[in-house]
Amino acid sequence: MQDPKLEIQMLHDRVMVRPDSGGERRSNAGIVIPATAEVAKRLIWGEVFGVGANVRTVKVGDRVLFARDDQYEVDVHGVTYLVLRERELHAVATERTEHGTGLYL
Repeated sequence: MQDPKLEIQMLHDRVMVRPDSGGERRSNAGIVIPATAEVAKRLIWGEVFGVGANVRTVKVGDRVLFARDDQYEVDVHGVTYLVLRERELHAVATERTEHGTGLYL
């Protein structure tokens, strides 16, 4: 008997995010900085793949900024996603904006 496919629905104020690759990065001068280097607590970007019914400011497809230590990991079909509360998001990059910073990705 084949297992039925079940859709994942986020609950309450939870957001499911797939983080951008956490690998090495380059400085503005072109210096390669390995992923293991930690100068300060670093926020990371990710893409929203699911939102709970009580989430008000982000939607699926938005890019969000958050701290790596504020979340829980879950693997779905070999892909790692992070689950966190909406209030743990620090910023959202979206086309629809009312109070933006003037900075763009």
